[in-house]
Amino acid sequence: MAQGVQADQGPDLNFDDRPLDEPLTHPDWFKLSFLDLQEDLQDAARAGKQGLILYFGQKYCAYCKALLERNFGKADIRGYTREHFDVLGIDIHGDRGVTDLEGREWTERSFSSELGTVFTPTLLFLDTQGREVLRLPGYYPPYTFRAALEYVADGHYRQEDFRSYLARAEVPLVFEAGGLNHQDFFATPPHMLDRSRWPASRPLVVFFEQGDCHACDILHTGPLEQAAIREQLRRMDTVQLDLWGNTPVITPGGERTTDGAWATELGLFYAPTLLFFDEQGREIIRVDSVTQFFRLRSVLEYVLSGDYREQPDYQQWRGRH
Repeated sequence: MAQGVQADQGPDLNFDDRPLDEPLTHPDWFKLSFLDLQEDLQDAARAGKQGLILYFGQKYCAYCKALLERNFGKADIRGYTREHFDVLGIDIHGDRGVTDLEGREWTERSFSSELGTVFTPTLLFLDTQGREVLRLPGYYPPYTFRAALEYVADGHYRQEDFRSYLARAEVPLVFEAGGLNHQDFFATPPHMLDRSRWPASRPLVVFFEQGDCHACDILHTGPLEQAAIREQLRRMDTVQLDLWGNTPVITPGGERTTDGAWATELGLFYAPTLLFFDEQGREIIRVDSVTQFFRLRSVLEYVLSGDYREQPDYQQWRGRH
């Protein structure tokens, strides 16, 4: 099922991410469910499927529209998904009842918050035992999404993490040619990011990228060229690291490692990924999926305002701003 990376470039990565004017609806092939997850899981197992996909979205989300139209809109992705999974649609602001696998009752809103849903769409893959085996927190281009479906459907999660699976994919995602994009606000090496002993004076954002990365190019030629974004980033410490590199780094928690080893420890598989840390070196939030101007500006405001200290749930904070 795997197809070339080049097929996923262009419009699948570059789109207007402002809130939609018209509300989204779930595809008619999503499972019609009372959101009793134990019953839904049993139904999937009886049908010979590999489990459930819980789709957490919201009605005016441009990233949700991209998933529904650009990924599920492709016949091969839609067919493969329907063959191997039942998909349940959950509105992160919704009031429908949800009964989880332990029999506890929630609303869609409270269930989404309990599971730590930061961005929409978020997809949770549950195997037939009800275990979460993969989480996709945001929108990913079709190649990455196809790989995620195969990773779970073929049971690769039993032997390796998703990062390792992508690294050895038939069409590799690790490139050696070409360097990283440069920005004048990136700090130069050595990367001594320790904040655990002596707090810093402002937040830190770490850009994990890779060479010959079209999604990284779009980030640099799009959002990072906007004056509002650049002004926000200049109020932070900013560092760029290689997702697959071997450059020494001291992490915000004070550990000595390399950029690639740190990325592995963090479970990162997508470039670019942005990690935000507070003055004491604690992670605030990460953006590890496709991001455009409005989402990035919102996350930067959330971090720079310090509101995360009182409101750790980003979606609840965003609903008030």
